Amino acid sequence: MKHHHRFDGPAVAVLGPLPAGPGARGRPARSSSIAATLLALVAASVTLAGCGDASHAQAAGGHAGPPPAAVAVIALAASNLPMSYEYVGQTAGSRDVEVRARVAGIVLKRNFVEGGAVRQGQSLYTIDPAPFQVALAKADADVASAEARLAQATRTLARLKPLSEARAVSQRDADDAASAEAVARADLKSAQARRAEAALNLDYTKVAAPITGAVSRSLVSEGTLVAGPSTLLTTLTQTNPVKVRFGIAETDQLRWRTEVAAGQLQLPPHEAFAVELKLADGSVYPRKGKLLFSDTRVSGSTGTVEAEAEVPNPDGVLKPGQFVRVRLTGATMPQALVVPTRAVLEGPQGKFVYVAAGGKALPKPVQVGEQVGDGWVINGGLAAGDQVIVDGMARIFFPGAPIVVAQAPAGGASAPAGGARAPAGGARAPAGPPVAKAASK
Repeated sequence: MKHHHRFDGPAVAVLGPLPAGPGARGRPARSSSIAATLLALVAASVTLAGCGDASHAQAAGGHAGPPPAAVAVIALAASNLPMSYEYVGQTAGSRDVEVRARVAGIVLKRNFVEGGAVRQGQSLYTIDPAPFQVALAKADADVASAEARLAQATRTLARLKPLSEARAVSQRDADDAASAEAVARADLKSAQARRAEAALNLDYTKVAAPITGAVSRSLVSEGTLVAGPSTLLTTLTQTNPVKVRFGIAETDQLRWRTEVAAGQLQLPPHEAFAVELKLADGSVYPRKGKLLFSDTRVSGSTGTVEAEAEVPNPDGVLKPGQFVRVRLTGATMPQALVVPTRAVLEGPQGKFVYVAAGGKALPKPVQVGEQVGDGWVINGGLAAGDQVIVDGMARIFFPGAPIVVAQAPAGGASAPAGGARAPAGGARAPAGPPVAKAASK
């Protein structure tokens, strides 16, 4: 192939041998050197011109850009997503009972270990029973006397009744005998009531536990004179089940109402949430409870609605006064789309994701909702079946960059079941390309 070279340098004349003249002795060698130098310059100019033409030709032929970025994608699929909501709560006994003596007397003995568990009916204190035993004996004697008087009156009435019918005695004597029998019968009932009272007071000298639960410290010691019900002896707390009191944020209830009306959330029937507890060490209490009620009023100081749950506690693991994390479960978000948190990026105009389409990475703005586990619920901007890029975003230097899809990560677009609602907050990435950071709500 014949190459044409263009030479744009200054015109150079190649001269022949210089004419001989005066003083030309010794010039032929110098003239030859000048000619050789000019020829070298011409050759260099031609070579440079050829190289420039080649560079222009390569530029005209096309642009050599970066290679396609290797990314991983997932295909979005809609599913019913279990939702849960967490709050801070405090445990309390299901019943708190004050233990008081019903009779006055001297405390002879304490029959329990402070801080221990007691059963219903178990004796907690023994009050000196001697005065009450004497009162019971006197009541027994009064009953016996009343019974004897009633028997005598009954015999007298029985003897006079046929005589009265035969008109052998006066009607007054018969009426007096009937009245005496009725009075004797009433006296017996009164004596029996006093005897029952005396027996009851004697029984009250054994102060028994009214419920099964944990007993607090004793407020009296042996030898103390108690003045009856006015003296508090100790307290009992029923710990099976325990109650958990917590506050539901007003904003949460308003959001639930809005999402339910829009068909974006389904609450359990009658808002009967199931209750799970997370203890202070991060462990989850194995037994689930139920929500008993939520108040109809909003606290003016905290902006929350007071709620109460009941949780079984047969082993006594939960103690009254503990702080726990209360998790309400049972709500469902129907046909929800969830993308991994790392796939949601933050740009100058808000959150977006990269979608693989036609071998290119195309950005799509999204509206995110709840953060569930390690994923965001997408409220708008994506549809089921979209191929969302979840790995390799750092190699995408501009929108529409060429990509090659690598193996998708395990798990796909499924979200963890029953993930807890994450708190809002997080760092925002610097605006603009080439690199965006995973977004936080």
